[in-house]
Amino acid sequence: MLRIYEVILAMAADAAGIAEQIERRDSDLARQMRRATHSVALNVAEGMGNHGGTKRQRYASALGSAREVLACVQVAQAMRYIGAVDAQALDRMDHVIATLGRLVYRRAS
Repeated sequence: MLRIYEVILAMAADAAGIAEQIERRDSDLARQMRRATHSVALNVAEGMGNHGGTKRQRYASALGSAREVLACVQVAQAMRYIGAVDAQALDRMDHVIATLGRLVYRRAS
């Protein structure tokens, strides 16, 4: 199991709380954020059971979804649906994005 998977689950818990706040003002954006969060965890889990190019595709999908989760937070802040977000939650999102980026874009050895 990838160590980042536990961080992804913590990110999902963070995202759940943020999505609850967003939902008060924009239920569509909250749903989008939840779907993207699910996608991160599910694609990583699926990727851990695959090999080669399929594994990389799953991690690439997870990376796109992780970026989407962060974008939902940023849009919600820009639209003034939510205020400041816990720095640790944002750090977890950045950590997930960076780690998945390394998994997707690392050179084949």
